[in-house]
Amino acid sequence: MPIRYPNGKKFIQKRIPDKKKSDYKKDDSFSNRGMSFEDDIQESNEYYRVHEKAVIHKKPTPLQIVNVHYPHRSAAVVTEAYFQKPSTTDFNGVYKGLYIDFEAKETRNKTSFPLKNFHAHQIEHMKSVLSQQGIVFVLLHFRIHQEIYLVPGSCFIEWFDNKDQARKSIPKKEIEKNGIPVSTGYLPKIDYLAALDKWLHNQ
Repeated sequence: MPIRYPNGKKFIQKRIPDKKKSDYKKDDSFSNRGMSFEDDIQESNEYYRVHEKAVIHKKPTPLQIVNVHYPHRSAAVVTEAYFQKPSTTDFNGVYKGLYIDFEAKETRNKTSFPLKNFHAHQIEHMKSVLSQQGIVFVLLHFRIHQEIYLVPGSCFIEWFDNKDQARKSIPKKEIEKNGIPVSTGYLPKIDYLAALDKWLHNQ
């Protein structure tokens, strides 16, 4: 007896093709969960917010939209835009009554972190925040090693200001020496506040 929908239309079961074992890829590592480093930080920020630990958000990119294409009535695609002004750092917010401001970068380099990933206007912004007694730091993610370090802003500014033609990156060993390891897990995915607590405790 055929199965029919309430409107009388005959139900036809669609065949779902069998997947081979090779079609499935097991990958539970931190760096390959289909999300970027920034996405994981934003999920962690949401966890902190919901659990009333901190209120931290990603800063919007200052864009001026020039042209928009509408492929569908309900969809709009920006086809042309430009930066209104240089961006500062990625994230800011409040934690335990303190203003915190930080940049997040990642690299596939194994032994060093390229300084070209940072811009002079970002460093100037960090200096401005420090001059107002704010908390500034940088989260550096070594994707190959699946390691993240919280580096105090003052330390990173010194590295950047002292760079010359011969030094275009920061050795990983120097980052390990001056930074605080950041643990990763399920909730929060990147527990950088725990690393921040360790740093503040030692101040």
